[in-house]
Amino acid sequence: MMRIGIGNDHAAVEMKNEIKAYLEGKGYEVINYGTDTKESFNYALSGEAVGNAVVNKDVDLGICICGTGIGIGIAACKVNGVRTCTCSEPVSAHLSRLHNDSNVLCFGARIVGMETAKAICDAWLDTTFEGGRHQARIDYITSIEGKQK
Repeated sequence: MMRIGIGNDHAAVEMKNEIKAYLEGKGYEVINYGTDTKESFNYALSGEAVGNAVVNKDVDLGICICGTGIGIGIAACKVNGVRTCTCSEPVSAHLSRLHNDSNVLCFGARIVGMETAKAICDAWLDTTFEGGRHQARIDYITSIEGKQK
């Protein structure tokens, strides 16, 4: 069973809960790294937690949701080994897995509706990395991270 880490801030509590239930209904195990209250919550804490969970292989993939999906994605992407994609529609989500081997999906609760968020998750989770010519690009991205240490 695939394990998915999910994180969020206060702006995305309702969306996180519905996406979590939706994915569990499809057979995924979903681990919560976000907040469950609407009290102000620092999205960077949740983004980092999901990123670390992915890199440490506590989960297979991560999903991060904040108001726009941007801030939480920036935070997650600061963890070496994380390749985020912030998507507002399913095509970009699909291509981010196919070509970029993204391992953390981000979207905004204030940007996309619930059904679009589900379609984005489906497109992303139903796609596997194509490899081939794209692997050299992923290897180069990994080498950039190594230069930062």
